[in-house]
Amino acid sequence: MRIWFNKNFGVSKSEFNGLLFLVAIILIIKAVPVIYSYYLPVQKDDPNLLAQIQQISVKDEVYDHAVRDLIESSSHKKTVKLFKFNPNTLDKEGWRTLGLSAKQAQSIVNYTAKGGRFNKPEDLQKMYTISPEMYKRILPYAKIPEQAINVSKNDALSEKKEYAKKALVIVDINTADSTQLDEVKGIGGTFALRIIKYRERLGGFYKKEQLLEVYGLDSNKYAEIKDQIKIGNMPLKTININTATFNDLKRNPYLTFKQINAIIQYRRQHGNYTGISDLKKIVLLNQQVIDKITPYISF
Repeated sequence: MRIWFNKNFGVSKSEFNGLLFLVAIILIIKAVPVIYSYYLPVQKDDPNLLAQIQQISVKDEVYDHAVRDLIESSSHKKTVKLFKFNPNTLDKEGWRTLGLSAKQAQSIVNYTAKGGRFNKPEDLQKMYTISPEMYKRILPYAKIPEQAINVSKNDALSEKKEYAKKALVIVDINTADSTQLDEVKGIGGTFALRIIKYRERLGGFYKKEQLLEVYGLDSNKYAEIKDQIKIGNMPLKTININTATFNDLKRNPYLTFKQINAIIQYRRQHGNYTGISDLKKIVLLNQQVIDKITPYISF
């Protein structure tokens, strides 16, 4: 090989030997990492480190959801367009065109689909999904036909006449069906369905005042019906807080998503709850929330 190099490149013997030495050094440098990794002992994962990584993964997942919502909201704002609309008939895409997010638009559509109505444009400010800034921006474009208002007033009058004909009865709000609740003076078919739906979400009522949490049932309505209802001895439906998943706990209307995550994370880090006193160690749970959820949890 040296003769071939000498013939084609004019390489002397000493230069050829130097070239071989350089090649040998390069091969040794390449081989060192491979040999080192082969003899390097395998390190075991630190359990505490794994737990921290899992916590970071959960936080990253929550953050990713928030970022996706923000991106969706930001991308939608580029297509905002104001136009005249009837809030009682506007669909989801229409609300989004006005500048609302997908979740906000769906909330309003659900409200109208379940019988909720806007009798005048100013009623829009009652929707918690519409911010004060958004309300001021879209109010001039909200138009409600007079006929719709008149129909609503006629329905209210006919409903009042129906209430006047009802005799006073006393029903158990934890066992009554929609027909029995409809017999209560002051409760119509719509409120009866709302009460049952909220009762199922809670797991039962433990005091009458919880009816004030039913959508649309204000203090005046409560004062009208409170003497016609009672709470029997039927046990409430409880959830074992030591085995409950996120989906199990999110049904409870007293807990926010952040509070549910805090409950689950505390359980993972410290083990099962032994009593109500353990819940007081969670920063996001104040005494008021703990008092509300206590009847609905078990250990």
